[in-house]
Amino acid sequence: MYRGAAVNLTLVTPEKAIKLAANDFFRHHLSKDGKKLTLLREMLAGCGAGTCQVIVTTPMEMLKIQLQDAGRIAAQKKLMAAQAQLSSSSAAGAAEPVVEARPTATQITRELLRSKGIAGLYKGLGATLLRDVPFSIVYFPLFANLNKLGQKDPSVKAPFYVSFLSGCVAGSTAAVAVNPCDVIKTRLQSLQRGVNEDTYSGILDCTKKIWQKEGPTAFLKGAYCRALVIAPLFGIAQVVYFIGIAEFLLDMLPKHRA
Repeated sequence: MYRGAAVNLTLVTPEKAIKLAANDFFRHHLSKDGKKLTLLREMLAGCGAGTCQVIVTTPMEMLKIQLQDAGRIAAQKKLMAAQAQLSSSSAAGAAEPVVEARPTATQITRELLRSKGIAGLYKGLGATLLRDVPFSIVYFPLFANLNKLGQKDPSVKAPFYVSFLSGCVAGSTAAVAVNPCDVIKTRLQSLQRGVNEDTYSGILDCTKKIWQKEGPTAFLKGAYCRALVIAPLFGIAQVVYFIGIAEFLLDMLPKHRA
């Protein structure tokens, strides 16, 4: 159940840092005229943040999916070997099934870099952009407007619990909205295929095969679980970011005198 957790724990912090900082950067530059940001400009800032974060998101998702697939494929092979042994007429002296060692994230990274170079870690970049850009376009404007509801004064930050709840609601909403893109991205980044599983040549081919063979409901697979994960993740991230922990840590660093 926790295959790929180490990769997530290692890379989720820089991913969220890039996403939140990039959004603030674009919002700042889009509001230089001193006017309140329009919804369109808020969406443009989110689009920029989503584009920047794929630098970390794509290899993180790639490694996580390979680790999870390794466990799934190994279980499938084990089941097939057991069924073959039961159906075999010459059960006497049957050899024990060979248990393959599951690869680690480091081994997968080395193999991808050796065989495909840095591009191997960025397989599915287009599909990741297709998911993360719309997510940020939905998430950041929704969070900003929900968070404003808890501000008694525009010049004062909303209480931390308002930021937390706003992050949870905005995160879960955006996660469900882009779940079809996440399903497509996951299928494209899966390098190992199980028995009778399709292979895909690109985003359109993947979308077509899923629609024809599994129906439209397949695009919502895992939406509920994804929303449950994303909601607290973004709630906590926004609280940490809004409290200003990053600024506090930077202030603790020794400043260079001119």
